Amino acid sequence: TLIHQDSPICVKSELDLFSIPSTQAAIEFGKFVEYFPLSNIRDGSPVEFHISGSGDEYLDLADSYIHVKAKITKSDGAPLPDNEPVAPVNLFLHSLFSQVDVSLNDHIISSASNTYPYRAYVETLLNYGEDAKKSLLSCEVFFKDDKPYQVDPVSEEACESLKKRYQLMANSRTLDMIGQLHCDIFQQNRLMLNLVDMKIKMIRSKPNFCLLSTNNSEYNGVLEHASLFVRKVKVSPGVSLGHAKALEKTSAKYPIDRVVCKTYSVPKGSLSFMQDNVFPLIDAKTTHYNFREKCCHKRSVFIKSLQL
Repeated sequence: TLIHQDSPICVKSELDLFSIPSTQAAIEFGKFVEYFPLSNIRDGSPVEFHISGSGDEYLDLADSYIHVKAKITKSDGAPLPDNEPVAPVNLFLHSLFSQVDVSLNDHIISSASNTYPYRAYVETLLNYGEDAKKSLLSCEVFFKDDKPYQVDPVSEEACESLKKRYQLMANSRTLDMIGQLHCDIFQQNRLMLNLVDMKIKMIRSKPNFCLLSTNNSEYNGVLEHASLFVRKVKVSPGVSLGHAKALEKTSAKYPIDRVVCKTYSVPKGSLSFMQDNVFPLIDAKTTHYNFREKCCHKRSVFIKSLQL
């Protein structure tokens, strides 16, 4: 059976043994355009971007990046003194935001959920190898934890990853971060047509979520700068005209892998917990569950009455 009734059967390129590779001439050139927030971002309000679709350039969302400069201060805005026991959590760039909403022509296409940092963390763990985790992902303040339950960055027993994150932002130093957004539409390779306006709304996380500390002092994560680098490409006139004629008969197709992250709370003292219909449509091979070993001694997952 086919994945979709309109999806034709094809042959993989590895079996195309009697032809020469084609020459790409549809895309003439590409460039990065920097977009800035619509309003002030230092007061903890949502960070909103508007990418206009005017013009004849297409958007390459798979090659677009969010750029953020942030620092840690006291709750009253005062800088941190020496040896202040506070540090950013792992993957700090994405932990700054609890929810990211994406709209196309004022139509929201993303799932309304405050689990964005969890999705970003899981995808970072699963989609990148060890070399990337030790080099490239440091731009997003990712340092793999060998002792994830330690929260005191100035302790002699603190793990190296926690110490590195602490040193990056100690004394209210400004940290420069850049990375890709973990949203469904940004994970597919098809170019977005022109004349499609895009809006991105990034809702801030609470400071006690994205910061680690051992004392009762209140801290704040301050955004000093935020911008979105979107790659725009210029396609040849023939391709653009062909797309315009095709749109008169049908709509453009953007196949995406929908990723849904949900959380459920188990009441304290409960000896058992059952939740039906967690995900209505799932792929068992790409579904991941996180259970605390100290909280339960047995867990079972059933899909269509079959235990995994």
